[in-house]
Amino acid sequence: MDRGRTVPELALHDILAPHLRLLIVAINPSSRSATIGRPFSSPGNPFWRLLHDSGLTPVQLDPVESDRLVEFGIGLTSTVRRPTAAAADLSASERRAGARSVRDLVATLRPDVVALLGLTLYPLFFPAPRSPGPGRKDVRLSGSQVFVLPNPSGRNRAYPGFEAKLVWYRELAVLVNSS
Repeated sequence: MDRGRTVPELALHDILAPHLRLLIVAINPSSRSATIGRPFSSPGNPFWRLLHDSGLTPVQLDPVESDRLVEFGIGLTSTVRRPTAAAADLSASERRAGARSVRDLVATLRPDVVALLGLTLYPLFFPAPRSPGPGRKDVRLSGSQVFVLPNPSGRNRAYPGFEAKLVWYRELAVLVNSS
């Protein structure tokens, strides 16, 4: 790639449908995903494999097949639309505004389960003295059950490696499939 040329970023669209079993709420798109126009498209990000290996999707999707999530009753949105190299690059005001938009979206769609993808999202929706770990929470977001997942990124030092994340995706699959 020519270093003097910038690559335009493509707007990532929400993947939504009525009667969702699960709405996954990401923090924001990576720069690579925005450039390609498909979510979780970084080569080292195991998001699609986690969905499949956990049983949330019956086939392993590729980022270019992301719109197929609705076939399995799954939707995907981002709290903040602006792509960044790291979620830490987002301002507090962007995150708060994004959380308000997601609340409105959940109130409209009323999915069975909302999965917050990253432990840092929980305090945006449920202010508390500290952020809880992953798993099912005893709170509801506009009537939907809430589950917190570790961020699938390879940069996630708290949950390194595929297996450390997969256990939580499997627990989410059990919840979603029993709802």
